[in-house]
This record gives sequence, C-alpha cells and structure tokens, in this order.
Amino acid sequence: MAKSILIAFDDSENAMRAVDFVGTHLSPDSRVVLFNVLPDTEALCTMQSPELTSYFLEQQSTFCILENKKKELLNNALKNARLRLIDYGFDKDKITITSKKRVKGIARDIINESNKKSYDLVVLGKKGMAGIKEFFIGSISLKVVHGVNESSVLLVD
Repeated sequence: MAKSILIAFDDSENAMRAVDFVGTHLSPDSRVVLFNVLPDTEALCTMQSPELTSYFLEQQSTFCILENKKKELLNNALKNARLRLIDYGFDKDKITITSKKRVKGIARDIINESNKKSYDLVVLGKKGMAGIKEFFIGSISLKVVHGVNESSVLLVD
C-alpha cells in the first residue's frame, strides 16, 4: 500500500481526475503531496532590456496580468484538489501543496522531485495526445514513466 504519494498537478481536468482516482482507490492514511511545476515567467515581467522588441514592451503588462491570473487559477485548483482529498477522508495534515519553479523542464522536475523524496507512488493524469505525435515528441507522462526510478508510476486516463 502506498504510504507516500506524489500527484503531479496542474490546473487541468486530467490532473483533477488523478486526484479523484487517488481519493477513491487509495488509502486515506497516505501522505499526499500535490506537486506543481511553475513556468519561470516572472523574469519576463521585470525585463527592461532595450533589445526587446517594442511590441513586447507594449504588451508586457498584459502578459504579466495574464500570468498572475493563471497563477491565481492554479492556486485555486490546488486548494480545490486538497479539499477533495479531505472530502475523500484524507487527513488534512497529511496533504501538502508544493510548487516549484521550472528548472529543467516539467517532466524532469517531476522526476527529480520523486527520486529525491522517495515516494511510493507518483500519480499523474494522462494527456490526450495522439499516438503518432506522442511517439515523435514524447509527453510529460511518458517521460515520467521512463524517468522515475525509485517509485511506481500510475497514469490516470
């Protein structure tokens, strides 16, 4: 039985299905980490380089407003996911939300987190990418399946 679970989470329906799967099929005695990789876009909001195109400088504030709104939506989705797990019977003190800025890429950052913390299980929603496209460019879920060494990986469709 998984005692320590990492749920790779973004604000998608696939991620919420992964939360629901954990809630309905796994033991509520488990410790759960809702893990999110944030794109590092803050630097773009503070850039004032003269080399930037005038178009970007004109649109920079709009971009930053959208990025802040996306972070707000993500934080709300993480809170809702936590509340769902509590509704399924998980102990609120055993549910942690962890967000880290993207360092190497979303898949590699999930892999690094899972290998570093020795989770029993890594759960993530499977994206609906077409088979041939996934074959050529890969997907986050496929990369995580092949990259995690210390944990089992569960893809939720």
